Amino acid sequence: MTSSPSFDERLARYAELLVKVGVNLPAGGKLLVNAPLDAAPLVRLVARAAYRAGALDVRVNYHDEHLGLALFEDGSDEAVGFLPAWVAEEAGHMVEDGYARLAIRGDDPALLRHVNPERIAERSKRTAQAMREVSAAVSGFAVNWTVAAMSTPAWARTVYPDLPEAQAVARLWDDIFKVTRADLPDPVAAWQEHVAALARRSAYLNAKQYAAVHLKSELGTDLTVGLAEGHIWQGGAEEAKNGVVGVPNLPTDEVFTMPRRDRVEGWAVASKPLSVRGQVVEGIRVRFENGKAVEVSAEKGEDTLRKLIATDEGAAHLGEIALVAASAPVAQTGTLFFNTLFDENAASHIALGRCYATNVQGGEDPERLKAAGGNDSLIHVDWMIGTPGTDVDGVTASGEREALMRGGEWVI
Repeated sequence: MTSSPSFDERLARYAELLVKVGVNLPAGGKLLVNAPLDAAPLVRLVARAAYRAGALDVRVNYHDEHLGLALFEDGSDEAVGFLPAWVAEEAGHMVEDGYARLAIRGDDPALLRHVNPERIAERSKRTAQAMREVSAAVSGFAVNWTVAAMSTPAWARTVYPDLPEAQAVARLWDDIFKVTRADLPDPVAAWQEHVAALARRSAYLNAKQYAAVHLKSELGTDLTVGLAEGHIWQGGAEEAKNGVVGVPNLPTDEVFTMPRRDRVEGWAVASKPLSVRGQVVEGIRVRFENGKAVEVSAEKGEDTLRKLIATDEGAAHLGEIALVAASAPVAQTGTLFFNTLFDENAASHIALGRCYATNVQGGEDPERLKAAGGNDSLIHVDWMIGTPGTDVDGVTASGEREALMRGGEWVI
């Protein structure tokens, strides 16, 4: 009888998965890891996996989110708005030097719940402005990158508040291993099969070239999202400009594309809370007219939401529409993770703010991207609107409707 793998064995498989599937680090490649302090054991395994794969260099930036809390609670207004120029310069040099990027997330979703939202908004805006060129290069796949997660005590306590801390941390790790397929005997082969399925779905939608998609849910979402001419649906694996094919998000179950910033109409009603800027926003309702959010409300955290949308002119428009089956592995856990990386892969969603240039033909040309209706902003924030009762139609240029999803599940 074969025994179940130990935690250490599963963690080692997970580290291999991040290196071999997530960033798909080639021999001679270089890797930058951004991670919380608690991630040190995982990061060490990632470094070993990277060097076994032939890495030339592995660099790690550890961060402590409580330093951010200290800044907001005890720092001056000048300190909140200050970011040394060399921070963006260093990040830019690493992109130019071809460092693949691995971000490991495990933040406390509500750490900043008592902080003045205006201070958070100011810091977020200043950081986004300083890092704008780097963010554009990374989101445009100048290098291969991936975002993954790890179980931390603060995050686990939020997800499983009724469990003792140690049990909550273990339970969250079980969830992570399950939805990333790291608990399978051959996670790499399982991901190859999965990304192939997402590629087939993207190819189907790309061949259709719908003029719009329409989403309607039992919660009140009734939203028509116009799509750019020459739009490109993506999902699963992506080829970076350096020729490396990786998987940007682990887990991922979405196929997504670019809306036209001026052709979004109707109501979007959130199906899950949104964890953003260290706070939790619940009960979001937004009405779009000519592509712009013109009515905005939330049952909790409305001030945070409004400041997010007021970041700049583009923050009130959409940069992404993504379709996800209600039966996706994250959804099957039945758990609300208060983490966008996970919750966005349990439900169809939209994103306020910046679009991805890769979602339209010729999008690497700023003028072509703008002409196609691409949205520009300092932010890109996903929030979930899909439910087990959501219907999605593709709308042709002549107005005909074709079923894509019924009851939250794909019919194509």
